[in-house]
Amino acid sequence: MSDVIVNKVAESGLVTLDLETYYPRETIVTFDLKNYLFMELILKEKDFREAMKNLDCSQYQDKYVAITCSADAIIPVWAYMLVAAALEPYARELFLGTADDFHKKLFLERIRQIDPKEFLDKRVVVKGCGETPIGDFAYLEITSLLRPVAKTIMYGEPCSTVPVYKKK
Repeated sequence: MSDVIVNKVAESGLVTLDLETYYPRETIVTFDLKNYLFMELILKEKDFREAMKNLDCSQYQDKYVAITCSADAIIPVWAYMLVAAALEPYARELFLGTADDFHKKLFLERIRQIDPKEFLDKRVVVKGCGETPIGDFAYLEITSLLRPVAKTIMYGEPCSTVPVYKKK
């Protein structure tokens, strides 16, 4: 008696989408305006302009830079503009916000570059439980991207999925 082992997962026609593939791995450095404030509270225009003029921007060469102020201070808009003017020739990309917010922005940009037509009328499993912690926002974004085109969307692993959406 020769029992043939059939891989039902392979024959199911499921397409696995691993969001870890789109996860940003670049290092994001933070430029904190707090370090340039008088008593970490007050921005003195003359001192701030001088600090930006003397800033060693080479440390930001080809880096992703999150510009923020961790102090509870009122920062005028032009101060962010001065920082941007100083760093732009060096940095790969500038972002106003925290490093975590910048990471989220980069991740969402990469997900939005996925061509939804690749998943037209497909049964898609969005992989879960990977090595990298993927934020809930990424799963929301991929669901919004795939829902108009996919036949079904599931979460998990091909051998154990949670149904999310099924086209009627």
